[in-house]
Amino acid sequence: MSYAEQLFDLTGHVVLITGGSRGLGKEMAYGVARCGADVVIASRKMENCVAIAEDIERETGRTAMPYQVHVGRWDQLDGLVDATYERFGKIDTLINNAGMSPLYDKLTDVTEKLFDAVVNLNLKGPFRLSALVGERMVAAGRGSIINVSTAGSLRPSPDIIPYASSKAGLNAMTEGFARALGPTVRVNTLMAGPFLTDVSKSWGIDQAAHNPFGSLSLQRAGDPREIVGAALFLASDASSFTTGSIVRADGGIP
Repeated sequence: MSYAEQLFDLTGHVVLITGGSRGLGKEMAYGVARCGADVVIASRKMENCVAIAEDIERETGRTAMPYQVHVGRWDQLDGLVDATYERFGKIDTLINNAGMSPLYDKLTDVTEKLFDAVVNLNLKGPFRLSALVGERMVAAGRGSIINVSTAGSLRPSPDIIPYASSKAGLNAMTEGFARALGPTVRVNTLMAGPFLTDVSKSWGIDQAAHNPFGSLSLQRAGDPREIVGAALFLASDASSFTTGSIVRADGGIP
């Protein structure tokens, strides 16, 4: 095994990924499994979790456990954590990736129900999962928590205000948890910029047709696979002296 392979080796690790059945979460699930980790694919649609888990097992030979959960519902999260520990006995890395950013025409169209749903999924759920898993990580003497945020939390546009606000809260939560769970557990933010996922396509973003990303340093959106390197860095011992930080994979926001 080369030095680089040793540095990013996740053999024997268990990684729990919320929103792991599609988009950036799916790519991170494949990435950590290819580096030796067993994975838990948690999402709202069980059939999607099962399909990705079965494909990961076929491709990598690692164990992948599907689990149906709504991360925005506090009372469902204990079951997710308990089921993971019952199956694997530990969690080495928690990736809080599940999130939502609903479209709206004007700010007064945002209902209280919609606002609460965004905050519940993007902020409240990650808080509860980080508390539940982080406590057990501290007892085990090691662990990494990765909160997937957005460049919009730093540069919010008018059409993503609830989403950007909840993710800004996630950025703050990262720093607080890093101090609360240190020195043995690391907590970091992986701040994603625009990626060409199925969600972005549903918003009508298609770089092949036009390029709305000219203001970025790289002048393009990211391929979802381009999130994997940053995720592996934060999940592995390559980031052993990195905590409470924001790692940006955003194409160079101005």
